Amino acid sequence: MSTPFPFTAVVGQDDLRLALVLNAVSPAVGGVLVRGEKGTAKSTAVRALSALMPEVDVVAGCRFSCAPGAPDPACPEGPHEVGPGVARPARMVELPVGASEDRLVGALDIERALSEGVKAFEPGLLADAHRGILYVDEVNLLHDHLVDLLLDAAAMGASYVEREGVSVRHASKFLLVGTMNPEEGELRPQLLDRFGLTVEVAASREPDQRVEVVRRRLAYDDDPAGFAARWADEESAVRARIVAARELLPSVRLGDGALRQIAATCSAFEVDGMRADIVMARTATALAAWAGRTDVLAEDVRQAALLALPHRRRRNPFDAPGLDEDKLDDTLEEFGGGDDSGDEDPDPDGPGGGGQPPQDGPDGDDSPAGDVPAQGEPSEGDGQAPAAPGGGEQSPVRAAEPFRTKMLSVPGLGEGAAGRRSRARTEHGRTTGARRPQGALTKLHLAATVQAAAPHQRARGRSGPGLVVRRDDLRQATREGREGNLVLFVVDASGSMAARQRMSAVKGAVLSLLLDAYQRRDKVGLVTFRGKDAEVALPPTSSVDAAAARLESLPTGGRTPLAAGLLRAHDVLRVERLRDPARRSLVVVVTDGRATGGTDPVALSGRAARLFAAGGVASVVVDCESGPVRLGLAGQLAGELGGTAVTLDELRADSIAGLVRDVQGSRGNGRRAA
Repeated sequence: MSTPFPFTAVVGQDDLRLALVLNAVSPAVGGVLVRGEKGTAKSTAVRALSALMPEVDVVAGCRFSCAPGAPDPACPEGPHEVGPGVARPARMVELPVGASEDRLVGALDIERALSEGVKAFEPGLLADAHRGILYVDEVNLLHDHLVDLLLDAAAMGASYVEREGVSVRHASKFLLVGTMNPEEGELRPQLLDRFGLTVEVAASREPDQRVEVVRRRLAYDDDPAGFAARWADEESAVRARIVAARELLPSVRLGDGALRQIAATCSAFEVDGMRADIVMARTATALAAWAGRTDVLAEDVRQAALLALPHRRRRNPFDAPGLDEDKLDDTLEEFGGGDDSGDEDPDPDGPGGGGQPPQDGPDGDDSPAGDVPAQGEPSEGDGQAPAAPGGGEQSPVRAAEPFRTKMLSVPGLGEGAAGRRSRARTEHGRTTGARRPQGALTKLHLAATVQAAAPHQRARGRSGPGLVVRRDDLRQATREGREGNLVLFVVDASGSMAARQRMSAVKGAVLSLLLDAYQRRDKVGLVTFRGKDAEVALPPTSSVDAAAARLESLPTGGRTPLAAGLLRAHDVLRVERLRDPARRSLVVVVTDGRATGGTDPVALSGRAARLFAAGGVASVVVDCESGPVRLGLAGQLAGELGGTAVTLDELRADSIAGLVRDVQGSRGNGRRAA
């Protein structure tokens, strides 16, 4: 087993270390989500936490980690007698992004269950993580069906495995820790809310601190065991402090004054539901215990708000997580009167001063407060694009308010990644048929299995009421669900689109489609064209908020190289098909249909459009032409693409104008109905 990097050797990242320690002190806090750019020690710090967790007592031989003092009465290996157990380290179980459902929840041997009536069950990761830590790296890339299972287990504290009337239930209470890079996409709100705390991390811009990071990492890589030994005393001190804080935790008093501050803060920031209030109360209590106090102070409430509220305030994926600290201070001051937990400021040199875990080691590498951007502020990697230079262009305009769009989907039946846009063959969805299993059986089609086994019962010597089932009789259910697509936006940013009110409406429409793509779990890309050429403003990505940021900063002006935009989009699709051949594409061209510049631009754009039609690429043209006189150029472009044209008004879900459900992928269906 490899030696983990010591937790106390992590340089800086005070908020991250504090959030992890608070969950070690009080697992009821509910876990932590770590958001940040790549290479910021997210995974290193999380994996190092397991070495600081106190040992747990378990029933000897129980694969489900039952507590010997209060064993689970429904344990599949029970019932267990109450008595002494054995101590073992708390587990940190990692859930791979590409894990199967059986790997997460466990697997039933369906063949033995049908033929022998035996519940042969192999526990999954949810059983391994019981009373420990479940760590999901790149949690934002986790498949939807695995997210659903995680949500169920986190809500009920138990995992259920049910297959065709055969069911197994076992306890599964774990500390959920996830890391993610926001550039690769956001989390579903339901899963986001399940994380008690959230932390934004970024690399320090202080040269001395960066030097120390490199020095420690190189020393660890050269001799992991020796490096860990040099930090053993610091690790032991933090471990002992966690144990002491756990013992003190039941004695911490959360007074009415602190509770009023918590409730007022959640109300002031318009946080949905009551989970935020509960998490803040538990976090403030853990902060007090970590600092060695038995009273919760206003500073504990403030720190708890900074950790528990930012990710619960997002109304859509384009809102930056964060908290207005001035507003927070005003709220705490307004409702701070009568706080019966004490008004005195704690001694900053006292135990845990400020609630931060100690910065460890002889080097004294305390992280300067200015090194990490404040929550909600942009950093270098946040996807903001500066206005492109060039004569004649107009400055970017703000997008109009987004609206709910009508459903656009790719026709046919795909086999791409799970999502919510177009029809596809999936592991989850409605059952449409049966087939022989290819590999391990995951979804049994009971009726088809019985039909396959029934004709052979006499030959197999069946004498009792049971059905004699063999491996060859088993049938896998085929299911139809929804897939996510690549939605590639091709946006006209030329001078003909440059009227401020018009461009604001266009950006609002694209922003609405981006929001729809986020909800349907699509990948998105952005190609813009203006002046003399086109550019890939954003390569295909799962981060729709990055696309929104690029859209917001998009300048306009110049001629309309429509052909260049279409050709660049065609190249993007060609490369993406090589990377992910199963993911189907939907091209959304946002333009008024004009083409200028160069020799015969109209004919050239027509030839470029026909490349999409020849490849069967689904497409839609959002017609941005306005005014009493319309040339109908966008409709002609849609005909060349073999797709459909819709106006901005028709794109709205509440519009009375009709819109085909599927974007047609063949020529001859491109003209909009009058």
